Amino acid sequence: MKTLLNIRKMSLMLTLFMLTTLASSSTHQFQFSDDYKVGDTFMKIRLQGTLLLPNDKVGWFKASELSDLAWDEDEQLLYAISDHGTLFHLQPVIHNNTLVNVNFLKGFGLKEKRNEKRRKWDTEGLDILNGNNGVKGDSELVISFERKARISRFNTQGILQENYKLPKILRKAKRYSGKNHMLEAVVIHPQFGILTAPERPLKKGNDKTIVIHALDGKQWAFDRHPAKNSAVVALEVLSDGSLLILERAYSSEIEPIIISLRQVNLATTEVTQIAEFSNSKGWYVDNFEGLANHHDNYFFMISDNNDNPLQKSLLTYFEVLP
Repeated sequence: MKTLLNIRKMSLMLTLFMLTTLASSSTHQFQFSDDYKVGDTFMKIRLQGTLLLPNDKVGWFKASELSDLAWDEDEQLLYAISDHGTLFHLQPVIHNNTLVNVNFLKGFGLKEKRNEKRRKWDTEGLDILNGNNGVKGDSELVISFERKARISRFNTQGILQENYKLPKILRKAKRYSGKNHMLEAVVIHPQFGILTAPERPLKKGNDKTIVIHALDGKQWAFDRHPAKNSAVVALEVLSDGSLLILERAYSSEIEPIIISLRQVNLATTEVTQIAEFSNSKGWYVDNFEGLANHHDNYFFMISDNNDNPLQKSLLTYFEVLP
């Protein structure tokens, strides 16, 4: 009888787990600006909708502290990584090029081996391999880390496949400006392969300069956004091969939060301002630090709520205009 009760208990727990995993979390439309509505053009982007995401659990994992995104065209899934090494599968709902909802489908804790206990991670950057080759089931994710600088390849269930060798300048922790200022951003470029950037300039670098690093040692340098404490938080590739760089500037609670989107031509390192959002100018910004290219020049952008009830997880959708 005890065995039967245990089986029934386990069955009930499994059923509840599956229901929680597959249920669509409750999202809400969010007013991103006092002055600009969905469909409006601001600087060099067109706003295509913003959602406020809940902090619900997806399976065993709380959907909080989401730090970067990657779009899988073959699977029609949006992946999100949290600061603590949780990988989420999301399904955005888009009508007439407008983001209207998103469903949380699954959550996985990153592991080096399938059966090991979950580790403590500080995962920040995310991009995808084989996500748009017309073949289902072969997508893999490239993830960058802070506190211990590394870039690794995982399958879409969060199991480690490979650790990449970093360029020499990025290997030692003492070269970074802090443990929390390491490899915040990663992207896979069609010509140059995996590119990454520290959140803040290296100790011996120019404090006013951003440096993009390829794994083969190639570098591109250009000026940081002029806002105080501006930091690189995400990288993406535009359709012409240039980079879209997301920078976040935060100094204190009494100073403006400034979120900047800039385009960098890698052939010339010429920089173009795409958009700049400031909470001092009617924008309801939060800790935006993740980007994903959806298709063409349409992008998702997400904010990390730091698991703080005073902050928000916002998923916004926009088009970069020619």
